[in-house]
Amino acid sequence: MTSADSSTSAGPRLLGPADVRSLAASLGLRPTKQRGQNFVIDPNTVRRIVRAAELDPAGETVLEIGPGLGSLTLALLAEGHRVTAVEIDPLLAAALPATIASYAPAQADRFTVVEADAMAVQAEAIGTPTACVANLPYNVAVPVLLHLLAIAPSLRHGLVMVQSEVADRLAAPPGSRTYGVPSAKAAWYAEVRRAGPIGRNVFWPAPNVDSGLVAFARREPPATSASRQEVFAVIEAAFSQRRKTIRSALARWVPDRPTLDAVLAAAGVDPGLRGEMLGIADFAALAGARHDLRG
Repeated sequence: MTSADSSTSAGPRLLGPADVRSLAASLGLRPTKQRGQNFVIDPNTVRRIVRAAELDPAGETVLEIGPGLGSLTLALLAEGHRVTAVEIDPLLAAALPATIASYAPAQADRFTVVEADAMAVQAEAIGTPTACVANLPYNVAVPVLLHLLAIAPSLRHGLVMVQSEVADRLAAPPGSRTYGVPSAKAAWYAEVRRAGPIGRNVFWPAPNVDSGLVAFARREPPATSASRQEVFAVIEAAFSQRRKTIRSALARWVPDRPTLDAVLAAAGVDPGLRGEMLGIADFAALAGARHDLRG
């Protein structure tokens, strides 16, 4: 019998509305907007998220950010996966092992909690997870996701829940209305797509915004002589003045106009285009051309 088979036969129990409120009450916890705490109270929703993540049935090591009271954690354990959860709230981080031991005793040895800020956590603290499945704190979702992709090359794929508008921006292709810095930077690491909406009534407390699922699959970044930091600097410059042509928007990035024209020509980028029309390969080419011209 595989680990997935044994986990299914032994539980775990998932958290419903009464469980979530009871756990919160036992901790004297009131969800705060400051930490983006909106707890999922619907077992069907966490099951749906785990299915949509398309994890390997043989079991993966999953990185979860902001596990809260453990709703999604239990659903991941139920499918035979190992979970490393990063939780910034010391109260929640301390309580999670007992919750897992109570609701999923047969899977407790496959759960690890790391008390840390996900925007600052380092690779040695999280090991080598192969997937990320998380309900990201909405106020810091983009920097958290980009930080994780940067420090954990072992992350092959994942599914995260974010604010619906953020999901649109992360998955937007060049030329679309919502395409911008988050879209281009995420595209450096992975192919990103929308993976469905999430209703407000599955949370406690219910948020004032709609939510959406974003799936990503890692790929190799475009070939370039420039570093990731150099490519990201071009992206930020290109979108600093959205209505201007790329030649005008990059004037601060390369103040010398003849040099900028040479960079644009070497990268094969039309100087009359706007930044939102360029894909990640174009930004990589621009950064590489400037890098090469500098010698």
